[in-house]
Amino acid sequence: MLAAERKMRIVEYVRLHNSSTISTLAGEFGVHEATIRRDLAEIEQEGKLKRTHGGVIVEQWTHDEPSFNERSTQNLEQKMRIGKMAASLVEDGDHIIIDSGTTTQYIARNLVHRSDITVVTNDMNVAAELRDAPRIKVILTGGELYPSSYMLNGMFTEHVLRSLHALKAFIGTPALHPQHGLMHPEAQLVPAKQAMIRAAREIFVVTDDSKIGKPALHTVAPNSAIHTLITGKEALEQDLKLFRDAGITVYTV
Repeated sequence: MLAAERKMRIVEYVRLHNSSTISTLAGEFGVHEATIRRDLAEIEQEGKLKRTHGGVIVEQWTHDEPSFNERSTQNLEQKMRIGKMAASLVEDGDHIIIDSGTTTQYIARNLVHRSDITVVTNDMNVAAELRDAPRIKVILTGGELYPSSYMLNGMFTEHVLRSLHALKAFIGTPALHPQHGLMHPEAQLVPAKQAMIRAAREIFVVTDDSKIGKPALHTVAPNSAIHTLITGKEALEQDLKLFRDAGITVYTV
Protein backbone atom coordinates (compact mmCIF):
# COMPACT_ATOMS: atom_id res chain seq x y z
CA MET A 1 0.00 0.00 0.00
CA LEU A 2 1.31 3.44 -0.95
CA ALA A 3 1.83 5.96 1.85
CA ALA A 4 -0.81 8.34 0.47
CA GLU A 5 -3.43 5.61 0.39
CA ARG A 6 -2.48 4.40 3.88
CA LYS A 7 -2.85 7.90 5.30
CA MET A 8 -6.25 8.27 3.68
CA ARG A 9 -7.38 4.97 5.18
CA ILE A 10 -5.96 5.92 8.60
CA VAL A 11 -8.14 9.04 8.57
CA GLU A 12 -11.18 6.99 7.58
CA TYR A 13 -10.47 4.41 10.31
CA VAL A 14 -10.05 7.00 13.08
CA ARG A 15 -13.13 8.94 12.02
CA LEU A 16 -15.13 5.73 12.10
CA HIS A 17 -13.89 4.82 15.60
CA ASN A 18 -13.39 8.43 16.92
CA SER A 19 -9.94 7.50 18.23
CA SER A 20 -7.20 4.88 17.99
CA THR A 21 -3.81 3.96 19.42
CA ILE A 22 -0.59 3.81 17.45
CA SER A 23 -0.24 0.10 18.15
CA THR A 24 -3.77 -0.58 16.89
CA LEU A 25 -3.12 1.31 13.68
CA ALA A 26 0.20 -0.45 13.16
CA GLY A 27 -1.55 -3.81 13.43
CA GLU A 28 -4.46 -2.72 11.26
CA PHE A 29 -2.20 -1.61 8.40
CA GLY A 30 0.66 -4.07 8.89
CA VAL A 31 3.45 -1.52 9.36
CA HIS A 32 5.84 -0.52 12.14
CA GLU A 33 4.70 1.93 14.80
CA ALA A 34 7.41 4.35 13.64
CA THR A 35 5.73 4.44 10.22
CA ILE A 36 2.37 5.19 11.83
CA ARG A 37 3.93 8.00 13.87
CA ARG A 38 5.31 9.60 10.71
CA ASP A 39 1.94 9.22 8.99
CA LEU A 40 0.11 10.80 11.95
CA ALA A 41 2.52 13.72 12.08
CA GLU A 42 1.77 14.49 8.41
CA ILE A 43 -1.98 13.95 8.85
CA GLU A 44 -2.04 16.33 11.82
CA GLN A 45 -0.15 18.95 9.81
CA GLU A 46 -2.98 18.72 7.27
CA GLY A 47 -5.49 19.39 10.07
CA LYS A 48 -7.40 16.13 9.60
CA LEU A 49 -6.75 14.45 12.96
CA LYS A 50 -5.17 15.35 16.30
CA ARG A 51 -2.45 13.30 17.96
CA THR A 52 -2.57 12.41 21.64
CA HIS A 53 -0.22 10.53 23.95
CA GLY A 54 0.12 7.15 22.25
CA GLY A 55 -2.62 7.66 19.70
CA VAL A 56 -4.87 9.91 17.70
CA ILE A 57 -8.39 11.35 17.90
CA VAL A 58 -10.81 13.12 15.60
CA GLU A 59 -10.18 16.85 15.84
CA GLN A 60 -12.76 18.40 18.18
CA TRP A 61 -14.27 21.60 16.81
CA THR A 62 -15.30 24.46 19.08
CA HIS A 63 -18.89 25.16 17.99
CA ASP A 64 -19.79 27.51 20.82
CA GLU A 65 -18.27 28.94 23.95
CA PRO A 66 -19.53 27.71 27.34
CA SER A 67 -21.27 30.20 29.61
CA PHE A 68 -19.15 32.55 31.70
CA ASN A 69 -20.13 30.76 34.93
CA GLU A 70 -19.13 27.42 33.46
CA ARG A 71 -15.82 28.75 32.10
CA SER A 72 -14.98 30.49 35.37
CA THR A 73 -14.70 27.14 37.17
CA GLN A 74 -12.87 25.21 34.44
CA ASN A 75 -9.08 24.77 34.69
CA LEU A 76 -9.10 27.43 37.38
CA GLU A 77 -5.68 26.72 38.89
CA GLN A 78 -4.11 26.69 35.43
CA LYS A 79 -5.73 30.03 34.55
CA MET A 80 -4.34 31.55 37.74
CA ARG A 81 -0.83 30.44 36.78
CA ILE A 82 -1.23 31.82 33.27
CA GLY A 83 -2.49 35.14 34.61
CA LYS A 84 0.46 35.48 36.98
CA MET A 85 2.94 34.72 34.21
CA ALA A 86 1.31 37.17 31.81
CA ALA A 87 1.33 39.94 34.42
CA SER A 88 5.06 39.41 34.97
CA LEU A 89 5.63 40.38 31.33
CA VAL A 90 4.03 43.79 31.86
CA GLU A 91 6.53 46.54 32.66
CA ASP A 92 5.93 49.73 34.61
CA GLY A 93 5.01 52.44 32.14
CA ASP A 94 3.29 50.07 29.72
CA HIS A 95 0.02 50.85 27.98
CA ILE A 96 -1.74 47.51 27.55
CA ILE A 97 -5.00 46.01 26.33
CA ILE A 98 -6.61 43.17 28.29
CA ASP A 99 -9.26 41.21 26.44
CA SER A 100 -12.40 39.92 28.09
CA GLY A 101 -12.26 36.42 29.56
CA THR A 102 -11.92 34.18 32.56
CA THR A 103 -8.14 33.83 32.06
CA THR A 104 -7.41 37.49 31.40
CA GLN A 105 -9.15 38.40 34.66
CA TYR A 106 -6.19 36.86 36.52
CA ILE A 107 -3.75 39.07 34.65
CA ALA A 108 -5.51 42.10 36.14
CA ARG A 109 -5.53 40.53 39.59
CA ASN A 110 -1.74 40.26 39.46
CA LEU A 111 -1.28 43.88 38.41
CA VAL A 112 -3.00 45.48 41.41
CA HIS A 113 0.22 46.46 43.19
CA ARG A 114 2.05 47.66 40.08
CA SER A 115 2.70 51.29 39.10
CA ASP A 116 2.32 53.61 36.13
CA ILE A 117 0.39 51.18 33.90
CA THR A 118 -2.56 52.03 31.68
CA VAL A 119 -5.02 49.20 31.10
CA VAL A 120 -7.62 49.32 28.34
CA THR A 121 -10.25 46.60 28.59
CA ASN A 122 -13.68 45.62 27.32
CA ASP A 123 -14.34 43.56 30.44
CA MET A 124 -16.02 45.02 33.52
CA ASN A 125 -14.66 42.15 35.63
CA VAL A 126 -11.11 43.08 34.61
CA ALA A 127 -11.80 46.71 35.47
CA ALA A 128 -13.28 45.68 38.84
CA GLU A 129 -10.12 43.72 39.69
CA LEU A 130 -8.18 46.99 39.35
CA ARG A 131 -10.59 49.27 41.20
CA ASP A 132 -8.29 49.42 44.27
CA ALA A 133 -5.10 49.90 42.25
CA PRO A 134 -4.37 53.65 42.67
CA ARG A 135 -1.28 53.64 40.44
CA ILE A 136 -3.02 52.01 37.45
CA LYS A 137 -5.18 53.93 35.01
CA VAL A 138 -8.14 51.88 33.74
CA ILE A 139 -10.00 52.71 30.52
CA LEU A 140 -13.19 50.84 29.66
CA THR A 141 -13.90 50.71 25.94
CA GLY A 142 -17.65 51.13 26.26
CA GLY A 143 -20.00 49.14 24.09
CA GLU A 144 -22.96 46.85 24.44
CA LEU A 145 -22.96 44.98 27.74
CA TYR A 146 -23.21 41.20 27.69
CA PRO A 147 -24.77 40.71 31.17
CA SER A 148 -23.84 37.04 31.43
CA SER A 149 -20.12 37.80 31.25
CA TYR A 150 -19.79 41.57 31.91
CA MET A 151 -18.12 41.91 28.51
CA LEU A 152 -18.51 45.01 26.34
CA ASN A 153 -18.74 44.48 22.59
CA GLY A 154 -20.03 45.99 19.40
CA MET A 155 -19.66 49.15 17.31
CA PHE A 156 -18.65 51.47 20.19
CA THR A 157 -16.07 48.98 21.44
CA GLU A 158 -14.48 48.68 18.01
CA HIS A 159 -14.51 52.46 17.49
CA VAL A 160 -12.52 53.08 20.67
CA LEU A 161 -10.05 50.29 19.96
CA ARG A 162 -9.40 51.61 16.44
CA SER A 163 -8.19 54.90 17.95
CA LEU A 164 -5.62 53.31 20.27
CA HIS A 165 -1.91 52.49 20.04
CA ALA A 166 -0.86 50.14 22.86
CA LEU A 167 2.39 48.35 23.56
CA LYS A 168 0.91 44.96 24.43
CA ALA A 169 -2.41 43.17 24.03
CA PHE A 170 -3.36 40.09 26.03
CA ILE A 171 -5.94 38.12 24.06
CA GLY A 172 -8.05 35.21 25.26
CA THR A 173 -9.53 32.60 22.94
CA PRO A 174 -11.72 29.47 22.95
CA ALA A 175 -9.73 27.97 20.05
CA LEU A 176 -6.09 28.16 18.90
CA HIS A 177 -5.14 26.05 15.89
CA PRO A 178 -1.60 25.41 14.58
CA GLN A 179 -2.65 25.95 10.96
CA HIS A 180 -5.55 28.38 11.18
CA GLY A 181 -4.42 30.52 14.10
CA LEU A 182 -6.56 32.36 16.64
CA MET A 183 -10.18 31.29 16.14
CA HIS A 184 -13.65 31.90 17.55
CA PRO A 185 -17.07 30.25 17.03
CA GLU A 186 -19.07 33.48 17.40
CA ALA A 187 -18.83 35.97 14.52
CA GLN A 188 -20.01 38.97 16.54
CA LEU A 189 -17.04 38.70 18.91
CA VAL A 190 -14.38 38.57 16.19
CA PRO A 191 -14.12 42.27 15.17
CA ALA A 192 -13.28 43.55 18.68
CA LYS A 193 -10.49 41.00 19.06
CA GLN A 194 -9.15 41.94 15.64
CA ALA A 195 -9.23 45.62 16.64
CA MET A 196 -7.23 44.81 19.80
CA ILE A 197 -4.63 43.00 17.73
CA ARG A 198 -4.32 45.89 15.27
CA ALA A 199 -4.01 48.39 18.13
CA ALA A 200 -1.04 46.71 19.87
CA ARG A 201 2.62 46.36 19.00
CA GLU A 202 3.01 42.96 20.68
CA ILE A 203 0.34 40.25 20.89
CA PHE A 204 0.15 37.74 23.76
CA VAL A 205 -2.38 34.91 23.58
CA VAL A 206 -3.34 33.53 26.99
CA THR A 207 -5.25 30.27 27.04
CA ASP A 208 -5.43 27.03 29.00
CA ASP A 209 -4.39 23.78 27.36
CA SER A 210 -7.95 22.67 26.56
CA LYS A 211 -8.13 25.30 23.77
CA ILE A 212 -4.84 24.34 22.11
CA GLY A 213 -5.22 22.61 18.75
CA LYS A 214 -8.94 23.27 18.43
CA PRO A 215 -10.45 24.84 15.32
CA ALA A 216 -13.58 27.00 15.21
CA LEU A 217 -15.64 28.58 12.45
CA HIS A 218 -14.01 32.01 12.27
CA THR A 219 -10.34 32.98 12.10
CA VAL A 220 -9.56 36.02 14.24
CA ALA A 221 -5.90 36.26 13.27
CA PRO A 222 -3.23 34.00 11.73
CA ASN A 223 -0.43 32.64 13.87
CA SER A 224 1.91 35.13 12.19
CA ALA A 225 0.13 37.90 14.15
CA ILE A 226 0.93 36.25 17.50
CA HIS A 227 4.23 36.98 19.24
CA THR A 228 3.81 35.04 22.49
CA LEU A 229 1.62 32.16 23.70
CA ILE A 230 1.18 31.59 27.44
CA THR A 231 -0.49 28.33 28.43
CA GLY A 232 -0.42 25.66 31.10
CA LYS A 233 2.24 23.00 31.55
CA GLU A 234 -0.56 20.51 30.83
CA ALA A 235 -0.38 21.32 27.11
CA LEU A 236 1.15 18.61 24.92
CA GLU A 237 4.67 19.40 23.72
CA GLN A 238 3.85 18.04 20.26
CA ASP A 239 1.12 20.69 19.97
CA LEU A 240 3.31 23.50 21.26
CA LYS A 241 6.14 22.61 18.88
CA LEU A 242 3.93 23.58 15.95
CA PHE A 243 3.53 27.08 17.39
CA ARG A 244 7.23 27.37 18.18
CA ASP A 245 8.01 26.32 14.62
CA ALA A 246 5.79 29.20 13.47
CA GLY A 247 8.08 31.63 15.33
CA ILE A 248 5.87 32.11 18.40
CA THR A 249 7.51 32.35 21.83
CA VAL A 250 5.77 29.80 24.08
CA TYR A 251 5.63 29.89 27.88
CA THR A 252 4.21 26.97 29.85
CA VAL A 253 3.41 27.44 33.54
